[in-house]
Amino acid sequence: MRTIGANVHEVSTDTAHYCDDPGQSRVPDRARLGREMASTVLGELLALVAPPSCPACRAPLGPARLLLCPACAAGLPWLPRGCCPRCALPRHRGGRCPAAGCAFGRAWAPLAYEGVARRLVAALKFRAALPLASLMAAHIAANLPAELRGWPIVAVPPQRVRLRRRGFDPAGVHARGVAARLGVPLLDCLVRRDRGSRQVGTSRAQRRRAGRIAIELRCAPPASVLLIDDVHTTGATLDACARALRAGGCAEIAAVTYARTL
Repeated sequence: MRTIGANVHEVSTDTAHYCDDPGQSRVPDRARLGREMASTVLGELLALVAPPSCPACRAPLGPARLLLCPACAAGLPWLPRGCCPRCALPRHRGGRCPAAGCAFGRAWAPLAYEGVARRLVAALKFRAALPLASLMAAHIAANLPAELRGWPIVAVPPQRVRLRRRGFDPAGVHARGVAARLGVPLLDCLVRRDRGSRQVGTSRAQRRRAGRIAIELRCAPPASVLLIDDVHTTGATLDACARALRAGGCAEIAAVTYARTL
């Protein structure tokens, strides 16, 4: 696919930008932030002992402070311009938009969920490669459509069991990084109540089964929101979150993810 995004591969640090309005935000989970910071510091210390390697292909990165090797940086599967604004797909199978009945009004992602992008998501999600979160947030922020800039951000909330297992929330780190880069509020107004089950290997119908995903509001959302997650697959989780936001009075919701399953 043609590369349309900014090639941003240098290490950087981001801080969260939370809304000052107590009616629309909550104090961030300090324990969670502490775990994420500790993991980042540990990664820096390990880099002094063992030279870093590319998280996508494991090739050595050398002395340059890069997060991806040149080959993987060039091989990122950027989505082309002109994707469906409703579901973020380049084309529809069967002619019908799969997001036609979803509560979010728009969807967008910079990359296809394949190749290098898929390996980066796995490295962050399953190997806790937290320095990648800054790079991935940069890919989102640098390419976000102009009409969506300035909207407050809400992260898709994690399941408690997965948060405890991983020690961090992938959607949350994406949201914090994007909010910091765009200079917009990050609002903690959703919570997930279901105990959940693994989504890998489940069908679209299973993922979208009524009651499988239970999302509740913590506080009233603003009128327009960027709903952030790592990957857009069937849209079931994004739809459940959007429905909760709409029930709270949110009028415009754009589902923004790092990658889109094709």
